[in-house]
Amino acid sequence: MTKEIKTEILINASPEKVWGVLTDFEAYPSWNPFIKSLTGDVAVGNTISVRIQPPNGSGMTFSPKVLHFEKNKKFQWKGKLLFEGLFDGEHVFELIDNGDGTTLFKQSETFNGIFVYLFNTKNTTSGFEKMNQKLKELAEKP
Repeated sequence: MTKEIKTEILINASPEKVWGVLTDFEAYPSWNPFIKSLTGDVAVGNTISVRIQPPNGSGMTFSPKVLHFEKNKKFQWKGKLLFEGLFDGEHVFELIDNGDGTTLFKQSETFNGIFVYLFNTKNTTSGFEKMNQKLKELAEKP
């Protein structure tokens, strides 16, 4: 079984500016309403530590592996609960340059594994949307 969350928001800023805010991981505790912390050496193949706190949900810390990290374009990781196949999540941040000074920011996650049927995506979707909005606000500041 698979469940997927897809969100997007148009940001009136260049991909470089959006990327700068998105990858300033040390600042996450001060602005990010969903990802409370992200630490570690963010490079393809490395394991990082991520703490999320969905609205109206309990927080959790996990250690995903970085699958893709392309400056100003895409950041992707894959996490798992205990071991692969129980409850896995592949998270993607994607920046699309519209060529007019704006960026389409997409945040998505695909969940699969034997426990996916127990997962309600409502709080996590809300967390993505709140994070997207705050990212937009910060990136659009002069």
